[in-house]
Amino acid sequence: MPLPVGDPVSAALLRQYFEDIVSRYHGRPMTVAEIDDILAEFTSAELASPTGLFLVGYYGGAPTGCVGVKVLGPGMTELQRVFVHASARGTGGGPALVGAAERAAREVFGASVMRLDTRKDLVEARALYAGLGYREIPAYHDDPFADHFFEKRLV
Repeated sequence: MPLPVGDPVSAALLRQYFEDIVSRYHGRPMTVAEIDDILAEFTSAELASPTGLFLVGYYGGAPTGCVGVKVLGPGMTELQRVFVHASARGTGGGPALVGAAERAAREVFGASVMRLDTRKDLVEARALYAGLGYREIPAYHDDPFADHFFEKRLV
């Protein structure tokens, strides 16, 4: 379901996303202040029209996941902020969210290609993307937190 990134439900999921991904990167739980700083730096504003879209997934009636689509250029979008809460992992939420993002990329933005990046320590994410037909490609940007780059044709 599309929701603005500023919606309280979206904001809570984005906080959980960054808490999860940054804690894993640093190998320790992040403090509230550290997460606040990260959210201030990475606002996710690009995931709002006309440059993107933010989707929220529900499991058992509760918001448990999210995904963003960012427009990179004509026909080209990027998958961002893919997150499924630990309580809903293993339920098919990841593939469902990515599928919804791919449909939105095609239908809302007319995209024929979806790209994404991920870190080397996020092995389950890399397995998810490969299993959904994404193939590794050369780097398309120089973000220091991105180790692997993927692309999929949306046909």
